[in-house]
Amino acid sequence: MITGDGDQSSLPQQVNTFHAGRLACRVRGCLRRGVGNAGGTKGGAKVAFTNKSLENLVKEIAADELDHVRFLRKALGSAAVAKPAIDLDALKIGFKNENEFIILARAFEDVGVSAYRGAAKLIQNKDYLDAAAGILATEAYHAGHLRSHANYADVTSPKLDCQDRPPTESEWVPTDDNGLALGRTPPQVLAIVRGKSADGGAFFPRGLNGNVK
Repeated sequence: MITGDGDQSSLPQQVNTFHAGRLACRVRGCLRRGVGNAGGTKGGAKVAFTNKSLENLVKEIAADELDHVRFLRKALGSAAVAKPAIDLDALKIGFKNENEFIILARAFEDVGVSAYRGAAKLIQNKDYLDAAAGILATEAYHAGHLRSHANYADVTSPKLDCQDRPPTESEWVPTDDNGLALGRTPPQVLAIVRGKSADGGAFFPRGLNGNVK
């Protein structure tokens, strides 16, 4: 459980940073309560998996993501926001077959890793930082498995932005010159999952709840 230890003066900013990081990986989650008006979810479909290992991986990832949502909602308490309206078909891909699902899931998980990596320098509260580090590590496990599945299945993933490094045979792990995971700022994360307009777009057609910018 996150306590109040650490620098309290910037907690609102750190809470907003948590929300921004969470959005990248919580499109699949169900945030039914909290501040703001809860929105519905449209799009998506059940994927018929033929690769049992991939199916088991996806189920485990889904369970982890739901655990993250529950943990963060409990940790944020009254600062937690309600689930915004979500459009799972924003990229017009992801649910026809296994390969499409790998493309979409890989995108979510890589953005999730970069979101928490980029947020690290903004989080001064040690308890928040510890929680973010734990989530980042889990997201990195997820992303690594999905990137491997993409290469094994010879799936070509489109780039999400100029920073994205989709999996290839020559780059299984996207790192910088120091071997560190790539990071994105909250605005860069939002540009992918919501678009540039605060009014909404992409996966969040009606915008976001809370003071996430």
